[in-house]
Amino acid sequence: MTKILTGGVGKNEAADAVKALGLDGVDVAVSSDMDAAMKLRSGQADYYLGTCHTGAGASLGVLVGLMGQPACHTFGRSVPTEEEVEGLLADGKKVFGFSMDQIDTVAPLIARAAARRAA
Repeated sequence: MTKILTGGVGKNEAADAVKALGLDGVDVAVSSDMDAAMKLRSGQADYYLGTCHTGAGASLGVLVGLMGQPACHTFGRSVPTEEEVEGLLADGKKVFGFSMDQIDTVAPLIARAAARRAA
C-alpha cells in the first residue's frame, strides 16, 4: 500500500484529485506539514504533495527543513512530464510542491507514477 499525504492551501483538493483516480494500492490522507514529516520519517507514509499559491515556497517549507532538500522537489507553477516525475521518484524524492492551479494535473501525475512504482 502506497500512502500519500496532502498538505498546504489546496490539501483537500489535492486529496480529492488523487482519490478520484481510484488507484488500487494507493491511500491518500490530508495532513499538516509537521505530521507529514513525522510520518514520512517513520515510514508511515510514502509521499507528500504540498500546495500553495506559487508552488515555490510555502508548499514545502517545513518539509524541506525536516526532511532535507534531497527528499524534496518543487515544480512551482510548471507542469512536469510523466518521465520527469518517474525520474524524480527513482532519485528518491518523496516530497513534492506545486501551485494550486496545477492540482488537477500534477497530483494525478505523481499518484499514478507512485502507484506504478509500487506495483
